[in-house]
Amino acid sequence: MSDAAFDSVSVNPSATAVANGLGADDDFSVPVPRPKISVLKLVGQVLDHGGPGYLQFAITNICNADCGFCGFARSQFDPKKRRSVTLKEAKDVIDIAVHNHIGYLLFVGGEPMIHRDLRAMVRYAARKGIKPMICTNGGLWTEENMRALASDGLSSVIMSIDAHDIVAHEKNRGLKDVCAKIRRANEFFLGLGVQTTASITASKLIEDYDKLPEFLESLGFESCTFSYPLTDLKSSYLSFSEGGLVSFTKDELYEVFEKIKRMKHRSGYPVVNPTESLDEMQRHLRGETEQFGCLGGYKYFYLDWHLNLYRCHFWETPMCNVYEWDESKLVRDGCTRCMIDCYRDPSVLQFVAVSAMDTWKALKKGQFLKAARHVFDRRNLTSIKAVAEDFKWVTKV
Repeated sequence: MSDAAFDSVSVNPSATAVANGLGADDDFSVPVPRPKISVLKLVGQVLDHGGPGYLQFAITNICNADCGFCGFARSQFDPKKRRSVTLKEAKDVIDIAVHNHIGYLLFVGGEPMIHRDLRAMVRYAARKGIKPMICTNGGLWTEENMRALASDGLSSVIMSIDAHDIVAHEKNRGLKDVCAKIRRANEFFLGLGVQTTASITASKLIEDYDKLPEFLESLGFESCTFSYPLTDLKSSYLSFSEGGLVSFTKDELYEVFEKIKRMKHRSGYPVVNPTESLDEMQRHLRGETEQFGCLGGYKYFYLDWHLNLYRCHFWETPMCNVYEWDESKLVRDGCTRCMIDCYRDPSVLQFVAVSAMDTWKALKKGQFLKAARHVFDRRNLTSIKAVAEDFKWVTKV
């Protein structure tokens, strides 16, 4: 896609086919149902390959926001490096993702709402049986594109929140009145049964974690997840900063996790990050043995605008180009190098499913002692507890 398409970062999905690069052979007036999966089919997937995987697909590196802790910020990003995938490439990715057992596709950026073909991508993913999700700053929501994306089969929305008051959040984002748009989006999607979640970067903008639940509720959020602060990433992803907003000593960061746990238990507000995962991050900071190796590169993946597939945002080198992606490229080595929540948190949740797969495969080979070791692994109970903790959120995604 040419840079000319993005001379204005206000470009966003509309209901008009021409404005969105939608195919003339598709009737976009016909709604696409959100993908669902039966319990029986899910059990089969768990035993066969450990359950549905998850792909973060950065469809553009362009962003309309100017956040103080992100390399995608519009004032920092070099316009000459703009890059967005084409609709043809995105459809290829979705087909390949289906082949590789991906059940959840999260469109990210930059700001994915900038991409003129987002509607077509969401629609194509839903038709292929993958649950399409969007992670957005919310600055480009309109009545028109919310209605259109919901009609296209959008399954879930994650929206960024940086502070516990409107002024601090909008100042950091550089997006005037974005909170009003977020509030309206929550109201709209709630009415349609599309789950929305607040994604909160744990930064120094948050002075009092106990004030967050009331603020989130005022914006219409029914759950939140915390993004752990990132000062360095080795992949192509730029959602990090060496600036002061996310720079903590180990002791300070340890206390941040304590504050999140206290907020979670005091308020009762639904926090998606499992308590066990927050404990894991504290073990990481203390240099202690961690209980759950990351499933990034095995069940979770990051794909960039060059179509390079990484095991996660942190990893230096791609696993392969997306067109080379198959089972032979998978990595399962128990990695604990980083603290990226969107890989470490689900690794706790999905541990029991992968353990069930390991048990089943061992039994089929007659390896009964090996199967028993998987069955009686204490981490299964911890994983089940984490799933129970997040059950309401997980079943709505």
